Amino acid sequence: MHQFGDPQPASPALGTTAPGWVRVLVGALSLAGLAVATYLTIAHYNQSVTLACPETGIVNCAKVTSSPESQIAGIPVAVLGVVFYLIVGALSLPAAWQRRSLDLLRLGVVGAGVLMVLWLVYAEIVRIGSICLWCTSVHLITVVTFLILLWDYLNRRALM
Repeated sequence: MHQFGDPQPASPALGTTAPGWVRVLVGALSLAGLAVATYLTIAHYNQSVTLACPETGIVNCAKVTSSPESQIAGIPVAVLGVVFYLIVGALSLPAAWQRRSLDLLRLGVVGAGVLMVLWLVYAEIVRIGSICLWCTSVHLITVVTFLILLWDYLNRRALM
């Protein structure tokens, strides 16, 4: 029993898991990223699926998704995106948020995704000369997810 003058017991919830809004938002963003990456993967393998995106001027999804830069070691970048978001989704399951040991892994995986985004944006703008709106949506989802996770990690670390 707590006696007056004794130090307050530490709250068991303090700093142990991300706030609910972080968990929900990261989960929703990973589902959105998975959906777009899946759409791009289907369009890659099924020629009858036309990307809903202009094919002229600076915005040209077909030019970007059929360029040599759209594959790494023969694997379509869209497939890598599906794998990436499956991993992020798994790291965003409720049980995964309960394990503090996964915080750095989660941040590192999405940080690696941001590095990939930087390469892909460079490839689109400099090497290909066009951008893909669908790809850009995945890039934004990845960067926003990273910023949320970084904020959460730094905030919870400060509470320890």
